[in-house]
Amino acid sequence: MENKVEKTRYSDEELQQFKQLILEKLEVARNEFKYYQDQLLHANVNGTEDTSNSYVTLEEGSVTMDKEHYSQLASRQRKFIDHLENALIRIENKTYGICRETGKLIPKERLMAVPHATLSMEAKLKQ
Repeated sequence: MENKVEKTRYSDEELQQFKQLILEKLEVARNEFKYYQDQLLHANVNGTEDTSNSYVTLEEGSVTMDKEHYSQLASRQRKFIDHLENALIRIENKTYGICRETGKLIPKERLMAVPHATLSMEAKLKQ
């Protein structure tokens, strides 16, 4: 009879696969973050000096809404980048993919979908 030992961590090869996935996601996330920052910096490029006062007021309101929107998107993206960078640190420490609540391995499928996950679905649903 075969004794099935439960894995306690992912192999170095598996960790490298996750690292590659995270690096790809990081590149995309950083590009999006830069785009949002650029939008924030250039939100009022369309000058309204030669238009009527009522249009200027509407335009200023729209610019403010745009800035708030891009600011929220940039903030969310920055947080996502931080989570991905922390996941890379866990890969280097060989603690990646271990649920911080249960101590069990987070299934590969979950990590492929959410590579920065630190909780298994079991632990997440308990929250």
